[in-house]
Amino acid sequence: MGEWYAIGVLVGLGVAIGILAAAVVPRWLIAAAGAAIVAAVVGFVFQGWPEAVGGAVGGIAGAAGTAPVVEGALRRGGTRGGLALLVGGGALVVAALAFIPVVGYLEAVAVPAFGLRLKSRAPDRHAGLRTLARD
Repeated sequence: MGEWYAIGVLVGLGVAIGILAAAVVPRWLIAAAGAAIVAAVVGFVFQGWPEAVGGAVGGIAGAAGTAPVVEGALRRGGTRGGLALLVGGGALVVAALAFIPVVGYLEAVAVPAFGLRLKSRAPDRHAGLRTLARD
């Protein structure tokens, strides 16, 4: 198919690795760093440098988009093991979808956009305290 297809597959697999990393470690910076390294190694071993860079970018995108969801679920009382199992299943679906042409690139855009949208909708934690201070 071409080089663009292989890069897209590795970008999508990087997103899946980032999602799985965020499920295991919900801190986005740590998950993104780990996912970028793992995805870059996978890309370099199977293809070459362009795929390694694509995998690293996908890993960062997947972790950055998934970490707010995982942190919110844990804050609301979700168990770490159950959440890792469910999000890991979602990562498997994302990895399978990465083999469809162009979908890997779309995943790298859609997952962080979803995470940013979710983060912007989160209520301010201390809004009620500011209203009490005005009295």
